[in-house]
Order: sequence, then C-alpha cells, then structure tokens
Amino acid sequence: MNRGRRNLKQAASEQDFTLEECQSIAQVVSLRGSNQIEIMDAKGENSLALFPAKFRESMWIRRGSFVVIDHTGKEKAQESGSKVTSIVCKVLFFEQIRLLQKSPEWPEIYRDAKPVPADESSQIPIPQDDDIDLSDESDDGMPPLEANTNRLRPFGVQCDAETDSGSDSDS
Repeated sequence: MNRGRRNLKQAASEQDFTLEECQSIAQVVSLRGSNQIEIMDAKGENSLALFPAKFRESMWIRRGSFVVIDHTGKEKAQESGSKVTSIVCKVLFFEQIRLLQKSPEWPEIYRDAKPVPADESSQIPIPQDDDIDLSDESDDGMPPLEANTNRLRPFGVQCDAETDSGSDSDS
C-alpha cells in the first residue's frame, strides 16, 4: 500500500480532532461530477466545493454525508466569479460524527440530522409513495424495461424468436 493511501486511512480512523480557524463542517447536498460537490454550510448557504483527487479511490461520499471544508479563499473566489468556493479537507465517518455531535463544535443546523451507519450505507432506501399501485408486484412501480439496442443478440436467440412468433400466428 502506498504512503498516501496509508496516511488517508490513518486520518480516517482518528476519533478525535479539532477544527482549525479556517475549517468548518458542511453537509453534502449533491454530487456534481468533475470532483465538485454541492454543500450546505452551517449558515444554510449552498455552494460548490472541490473534492480532491487524492480521495477519489479511497473514500466515497454521497448525499447527506458530512465533510470538513477549508474556506480560506472563499471571498477571493467569489470576487473573481468562481463558483467553487472551498476545498474538502476531510470526510467524516459515522463514529466521528457521533463524537462531534456531542461537542460544541457541531453546528446547530445539523443537530436534527441523523448520521447513516456504515452497515446501512450500502442499502438502497425504498420510497414510501401512496400513489404506487401495489397490486401488481412484478414491476414494483418501475417503468417497463426496454430492449438494449446497443447489443447484438446471438444468432440462436434471433432464430428462436422468429420461429416462435411464426408458429403462434399459424395456429
């Protein structure tokens, strides 16, 4: 394992840390691509932040995750017209969030936010809509599947489909 990845894993396993003067906690609102994420800071303002490439292969984030951002050049970026105003310094994990929620450093706006444990992070939430007709369980409220036109069907499958359709019309 190379040194950079080892240092990232060690930093992720740290339970106690303090925020520096230019750092704050933010919640991920959406992922924008190109290493950019939309965040909501402690004041409730949305802005774009850069997710550095060093985190790309070792740490993943999703909507609702908490991160520590560095906003030293925020005013300068806003004056120059740049939309990216901060940089992600650290990704907070479940245990770290639980400890920070008990400390005075945790922003009031996130007091009611519930962190997602690592065990539940891989599960997909099931929407609870009353409009979905549950009588037909085969489609689970999803639109019908369409044929993939980008993939060629094997020769045997095409012949079987043509012979089956021809035999159905003859009878």
